[in-house]
Amino acid sequence: MAFLTDRKRASGMGSAKEGTQHHWNMMVSSAGLLVLVPLFIFTFGPMLGQPHEAVVAYFARPFPAIVAALTLVVGFMHFKNGVQVLIEDYVHGIMRKVLIIAMICLSYAAAGTGLFAIARIAL
Repeated sequence: MAFLTDRKRASGMGSAKEGTQHHWNMMVSSAGLLVLVPLFIFTFGPMLGQPHEAVVAYFARPFPAIVAALTLVVGFMHFKNGVQVLIEDYVHGIMRKVLIIAMICLSYAAAGTGLFAIARIAL
């Protein structure tokens, strides 16, 4: 039988002092997506089914390209933060760190690839 005080049992399980910042980041990015996703749908929707030349000419204009780029960046950063919370809640041990690093790298790689594609079209 272990004679541990409540404080000793809780030692190391306390606050990481980052929860408020993370929650704030998620709230700001979700509010941004609340505005950006409808804008993206209304700018991207008319181009569905159009020929390649028409789509390239449309996204060469600044407004559709900026909306697409902002939606992509904010969406992947929101995804990164959400998946990090999911992994922290349900995965334990060394696999937690491996998966968090992998998802962060995947998110930044996908956002960078999307931005590169939009830049190639827009410029």
